[in-house]
Amino acid sequence: MEALLLSTEDAAKLIGVGRMHFYGLHSSGRLGPLPVRLGKRTLWNRAELESWVKGGCVCRERWQAEKSNDFSQSK
Repeated sequence: MEALLLSTEDAAKLIGVGRMHFYGLHSSGRLGPLPVRLGKRTLWNRAELESWVKGGCVCRERWQAEKSNDFSQSK
C-alpha cells in the first residue's frame, strides 16, 4: 500500500528530482502543491503531487488558483 503523505525525500523521488532541488522549487514558488504539517513533520500529499505533474508542473500561484477554481465549481 502506498503512503498518502510523503516525506520531502520521498516526494522529491516521486517527481524525479533531488531533495535540494525539491526544496528550491518549493521556496521559489515553482512547486505547485503546498506541504501538510502534521505535528513537527512536513509532508506532501502524493495525489496532489501526481496531479500537479500531470497538469504540467505549473507554478504555485497558478496551481493554487486552479485548485481553488476546481473546488468552487464542484459545489
